[in-house]
Amino acid sequence: MTSLLVAVLLTWTLMSPALAFVPVGGGTSTHVSITGTALLQKVAETCRAVADAAGHEFKPTGSSPGELVQACLGPTAPGDVSGAKFHAALQEIYTQNGLVDRDFVNSPPHHFNSEAFLEGRGLITEGVVAIKANIQKENFKAARETLGRVLHTLQDFYSHSNWVELGYTEPYVNLIRPDLPLENLADVNTPTCSDCANRKCPNQILPNILNEKKLTSGYMGIFSSQKPKGKCSHGGESDLTSTKVPRGGISKDERRSDNKEFHDAAVNAAVAASLQLLEDIRLAVGNHDFLRMMGIARSSVVCFVIDTTGSMSDDIEAARSIMYKIIDSKKGTQDEPSEYILVPFNDPEFGPMIRTTDADKIKREISKLKATGGGDTPEMCLSGLQLALTGAPSSSNIYVFTDATAKDIALKDTIIALMRSTKSTVSFFVTARSRRRRSLASSSFGDYNDLALASGGQAIQVSKSQLPQATDIILDTSTSALVTVLQRAAVAGQETFPFALDESLKNITIYITGTSLTFTLTNPAGVTQTDTEASGKLGTINTVGNLRRIRLYADKQSGTWQINIKSSQPYTLKVTGQSTITFIYDFVEKFAGPHSGYAVLSGRPRADQPATLMLSVIGRKGPTSTTIQEVGLVTMSGPEVVTNGTMTDMGNGEILVTVAAVPEGEFVLILKGTDTLSNSEFQRQSTTQMSVSKVNIQAAVESSVEPGETFKLPFSVMTQGEGGIYTISARNDRNFPMSYPNTLSLLSGEYANATLTITPTADTESGTDVTLTIDAKSSSGVDSNYAVLRLSVVNKITDFIPPKCEVTTVVANCPHDVSKCGPFQWELSANFTDENGTGIQSISLIQGNGNFTHTALNASIVQAYYSASCCSQIVEIVAVDKAGNVGKCYHSIIRSHSFPVTTLSLPLWLCLLASMFVVRH
Repeated sequence: MTSLLVAVLLTWTLMSPALAFVPVGGGTSTHVSITGTALLQKVAETCRAVADAAGHEFKPTGSSPGELVQACLGPTAPGDVSGAKFHAALQEIYTQNGLVDRDFVNSPPHHFNSEAFLEGRGLITEGVVAIKANIQKENFKAARETLGRVLHTLQDFYSHSNWVELGYTEPYVNLIRPDLPLENLADVNTPTCSDCANRKCPNQILPNILNEKKLTSGYMGIFSSQKPKGKCSHGGESDLTSTKVPRGGISKDERRSDNKEFHDAAVNAAVAASLQLLEDIRLAVGNHDFLRMMGIARSSVVCFVIDTTGSMSDDIEAARSIMYKIIDSKKGTQDEPSEYILVPFNDPEFGPMIRTTDADKIKREISKLKATGGGDTPEMCLSGLQLALTGAPSSSNIYVFTDATAKDIALKDTIIALMRSTKSTVSFFVTARSRRRRSLASSSFGDYNDLALASGGQAIQVSKSQLPQATDIILDTSTSALVTVLQRAAVAGQETFPFALDESLKNITIYITGTSLTFTLTNPAGVTQTDTEASGKLGTINTVGNLRRIRLYADKQSGTWQINIKSSQPYTLKVTGQSTITFIYDFVEKFAGPHSGYAVLSGRPRADQPATLMLSVIGRKGPTSTTIQEVGLVTMSGPEVVTNGTMTDMGNGEILVTVAAVPEGEFVLILKGTDTLSNSEFQRQSTTQMSVSKVNIQAAVESSVEPGETFKLPFSVMTQGEGGIYTISARNDRNFPMSYPNTLSLLSGEYANATLTITPTADTESGTDVTLTIDAKSSSGVDSNYAVLRLSVVNKITDFIPPKCEVTTVVANCPHDVSKCGPFQWELSANFTDENGTGIQSISLIQGNGNFTHTALNASIVQAYYSASCCSQIVEIVAVDKAGNVGKCYHSIIRSHSFPVTTLSLPLWLCLLASMFVVRH
């Protein structure tokens, strides 16, 4: 079932831009397909294990992301579950995997080129330590990014070395077991390859290397043809060493007629090795957090950023009330939030960020909030929002409560960069403290309105007494499968906005923020309702402060609706609903090199050239259940300008969109298509505003950093506009000390190089991630751009030895006839130790249907006891130490037909079942 499920799921998750392991000559294996195969198999295995433990079946109704997530989450109250975050998590891993070919193209360790085996394993070891530490701190995005890079390096070993030529079919487990040595490596003076004049030889490895099982890899020269005498080359047009004797190359990236057997063997080994690494991570962090890292969770995350100064008592009470209402009303449903986040701010303090999956814990935390201090000074609103944006998962809805101006308004550009990078939506609830402060709140409202609009959120201005009525919007948006149908902003005047509603949409809500306006809503049948009809023919209208909330009746009609708005003041319009038909997207740019591909832009797209997007459309039953007619960019404000893109079907729901003429100013993505299940047209729109820039910033984080150590980050800035002096600014969300040049002198079309240094404090907890934003702005302020990067702070690990397991007693008085096993029991006792290590952190049963207990974990020897029916004949126990090393203890009482005895003394038992008892990392 699992392998079949993986095969089916693979049809929607793999995209086809060329990455290493290039699909040539009829092959279909790329880093993406290898990674996707392993990830989906491991996710399916984990979901099945979770379902078995919970006592329900893991049985997806189909192959779409939503259906997989629905089956994995288990039976709950009816409701739509979106697979968008799962799909987005996969794409993040694929993207980072591919970026290794751009950012580290000339680094032998990242690709196991040039016999850099120890260094390559060092990257894998460092990366796995960081992944486990990040997951423990719930920094799942940082974990995914590192996982993508580590998998690339691990997979390249099988393509770039001679492992499969040596006849090995299983993975080289020592690559992910740093406690085991890398043996039999060819030294730099040992020739390894014969010459291949036509560069298409089936096997260039010298006979003595094959006979002695010496491990080597191809040398790669992008800028030089030099390599040690007699050494193998990587091969290919980009490898200059391949022209130097011995010519040719041993890379198995491409499947050709002369190497197809080795290519296939390398692919199989790379998949198996990826599964080994994923299993090690899963066992170290547990099923629940492994699935959360993979985006398998209910979509909704509730994130509050709350001003706690003295005048905020009423606001805190309103926030507390709505949080309790969300928890109590959605518990046990598909809309139950997967995570709760709370960030308080005051003056001058802000934080800490509190995040938990425990509803009772967040209730306790919000009950502790008290309105204290403050006065007539602004608060650290944007600093608190920065913590939320960097801590919450991407595409979260964040709600800010305040009644004062932002003292830290200098963070505005950083906040916009973070909103664009995370695609999170921020809504502000702004109240007035008193008559004396009302004008101050109004003067600051424009900044909050700008930020809300940039993210696709609302800026709601109400009195303190009205605030409880306004918070219904939080109930609307803290829900699974939320989509945006339409969003626009207008300065004033009269305008009609058409929008398409499809059969899949539920809970359709229209929001209008603004004052001094009137509107008329019209359905496809021509029935109308005006703003004066609180309960009309089409829906109910609630007005509070500057917000009008229109909830359409459940029996709405699919088709084209329109709303005509007349206003003398600026206003915003937003139409949302619940649907599993959605999309995820990234602006990308193509990169060249030995293995070309597409890289996600960290900042704004470049001006004066077409914009390129990679789009994944998620239908109710997978990519085949939708047909896309139109993808374009649409202006958010002023006269509507839509520039449609040229679509290239990359297969399996992936679309490469090229927009030749990008609109001026702020724009969003609009998508129109047909749901083939209902044959109704649908419309979806992105929420985060974007614009183009002539400035470009390039930077890449190569490794993690230790607490107290200084990390150097090289970066480059270039402009296609006018050269001159550009201001450089950088911020991080941990307030770690940094140094960098405040200005750079740029020549048009040329990169200027610089270095930023950052020093995490010595007491930083391992697994902490740092979000770093670098901005470059022209002296005139007309043009700017940003780069957002993540850096992991990880303690240096010296303990790589997994806990040891010794089976001390086995009593198995089981009948020969398995059909009569019911009344009989068997027992096992084992000792777990972590000598000279960090100590055992957890011991758990991962296979077996019996009773399992163990003694205290802080003892030098932890004793484990297992008993089960003779019908359950296998037990597997996992011990994880505090460094994340995994020791696995496997035992079976399944009898060999050639040895029909009932009980054995311990020494003989252990000797005979040595092949059944495994302790491994």
